[in-house]
Amino acid sequence: MRTIEMNKKAIALLEQWDPFDVGAKAYELEIVDVVSELHRLDHPTDLAKRIREIYEHSYEIWIPIENCVQISYKLLAIKYEAKCIV
Repeated sequence: MRTIEMNKKAIALLEQWDPFDVGAKAYELEIVDVVSELHRLDHPTDLAKRIREIYEHSYEIWIPIENCVQISYKLLAIKYEAKCIV
């Protein structure tokens, strides 16, 4: 899987994730930031912390870390799938 395809899958997953029930289109900037962090980070907890920071910075609403860990595992699965398929 190429990086572009990985990004598309990650974006689609994040668009489905609506932590504040405001609709997927409300998170476009956050999604871009999270996908960028996905390329940089490999540990689910580290990615989860960054996801929480990104969304909380924009919305000033606290997200339980468990919710962020769940989505980080899914995102990292996409990332590792992309690395395994040549």
